Amino acid sequence: MARPGDLDRALIERDITAFLERQRTKQLLRFITCGSVDDGKSTLIGRLLHDSRQIFEDQLASLAADSRSVGTQGDRIDFALLVDGLAAEREQGITIDVAYRFFATDRRKFIIADTPGHEQYTRNMVTGASTADLAVLLVDARKGVLQQTRRHSYLAHLVGIRHLVLAVNKMDLVTYDKAVFDKIVDDYARFADTLGIEGVVAIPVSGLEGANITAHDRTNMPWYEGPTLHEYLERVPVASAVYQDKPFRMPVQWVNRPDQHFRGFAGQVAAGRIAPGERVRLLPSGRTSRVERIVTMDGDLEAAVAGQSVTLTLADEVDCARGDVIAAADDPPASADQFEATIVWMDEEPLLPGRAYWLKLASQTVSATIQPPKHRVDVNTLAQLAAKTLDLNDIGVAQLTTDRDITFEPYADPDGASANRTLGGFILIDKLTNATVGAGMLHFALRRAQNIHPQALDISPGTRARALGQRPAILWFTGLSGAGKSTIANLVEKKLVARGRHTFLLDGDNIRHGLNKDLGFTDADRIENIRRIGEVAKLMTEAGLIVLTAFISPFRAERQMVRDMCAEGDFIEIFVDTPLRIAEERDEKGLYAKARAGKIKNFTGIDSPYEAPLKPDLRIDTTKLDAEAAAEAVVAALLERLEG
Repeated sequence: MARPGDLDRALIERDITAFLERQRTKQLLRFITCGSVDDGKSTLIGRLLHDSRQIFEDQLASLAADSRSVGTQGDRIDFALLVDGLAAEREQGITIDVAYRFFATDRRKFIIADTPGHEQYTRNMVTGASTADLAVLLVDARKGVLQQTRRHSYLAHLVGIRHLVLAVNKMDLVTYDKAVFDKIVDDYARFADTLGIEGVVAIPVSGLEGANITAHDRTNMPWYEGPTLHEYLERVPVASAVYQDKPFRMPVQWVNRPDQHFRGFAGQVAAGRIAPGERVRLLPSGRTSRVERIVTMDGDLEAAVAGQSVTLTLADEVDCARGDVIAAADDPPASADQFEATIVWMDEEPLLPGRAYWLKLASQTVSATIQPPKHRVDVNTLAQLAAKTLDLNDIGVAQLTTDRDITFEPYADPDGASANRTLGGFILIDKLTNATVGAGMLHFALRRAQNIHPQALDISPGTRARALGQRPAILWFTGLSGAGKSTIANLVEKKLVARGRHTFLLDGDNIRHGLNKDLGFTDADRIENIRRIGEVAKLMTEAGLIVLTAFISPFRAERQMVRDMCAEGDFIEIFVDTPLRIAEERDEKGLYAKARAGKIKNFTGIDSPYEAPLKPDLRIDTTKLDAEAAAEAVVAALLERLEG
């Protein structure tokens, strides 16, 4: 016979189990608040959390104490303090970083991203919007539609947000005037039409007073008959439901191999649904197989849908790794290495066309170079303006090339119904600092990428090298103008030829009279100069030659780019280390004097930087070695490396 305590415990466990199951099956809505600075975003979120009873009593007491300390709302609670967690935010009364908050109601779970309003923090807004299903765009009823209102609308639409709430806030400060609300809605509707934004829901609210947040304010705004913000958030369609109707896609995040008896491929289902027994195609290899099991922490599933994180086991032993994509066998995505894309630049340093950045799309990471932008967009007028680069917060369209094919889908559907964020959205990462410098959306693959295919050759680079009886290499001499690069490289080549080696010397000045005579000395042109030289040098090593290059090559990123082109050990960076003072003394051409007089612009060491190698393969100190001794040192190091 069961004891009363056992019955109570069983009931509690049943209730807890039922509660957890309800939470697990609730749909999750991610949304952002955005708009111009001081439009009341943080206050509105704080009020929404408070009125939805998402704040514990001890939190409320602490909030009241903080409000009295800050004193921004007199004796009233300052709900913005619930979200503005950074000290700098509280001091300035603005949002700087993206603040995330989670809450749940009986019908749905929510993740809110409170994004900053200042233009200088636009990159933070893009970060928050990139995963959101809906945007709550706040407008101060006293100020109307502002530049940042339009900017955030454009960005929200750009990253694929299809549901937008126009929350006209601070209605209490305009005496809840319906005419003010209607004018703002009309002004915004005209702008939204130019973007193609449809279905905007406009709600008059007061974050401070709580009007139309969770309950209607019938006293002050009897003229408004639409939903409250809370009601609309609970009923708006969630994007994951739309993705479930698309073809199956799952980027592989991790190969799960705990022992020799189990091998599964883990990731989050990006689109569609899958069940055991269904055929799938692995990309980029193109191999097909069938799903054997769908495994989760809670056990096996009968099917998986978009948004779920699962591990798939396949019926066949196939080669599959992180970065691959498992897709519907009869409807796979495409692969390419050249694209047109929209790029949002997020770094203080401008985009350098031709420089190699890491491009991360889903679980794929490749090296990518960006061409000069076709145009940048003026978010106020939507005009397409000429641009040679992109600065902080600029939005532009450009072509990019990756060093190998990536599996992708266009970010926007042809019908514009939803965004393929997983296989269409990417970030750009600086190779040296690992900082995220840009975010982008792929439009389409370029036709030339689809029509150009590598040609298989019967004579391999190894065969050519054996025919010449040597191991090819690139000797990359770098240093300031006047350091002695060309002099030393010339001597090295003579010594190698005397030893029966097959060589070729590429010199900076000579190349600029031919192959690169169309390039100047801006940072972008210097990058393109080195890219071309790197490609030529790589081709020559495939012919079996030892290639010597003598270029200033001022940027570490581009020297690394050339190293990455080569097989391991074939690129030897030689830093001809000469102090600027001595380089100027050796300047027979008078270039430094002209540069200091302002007659030559972008001269390395004077008004353009030189980034010295941090870990060169060989350092030549020309204050201690003359050219002959330096050349001997290079030859000795090369022969030891190639023959050792």
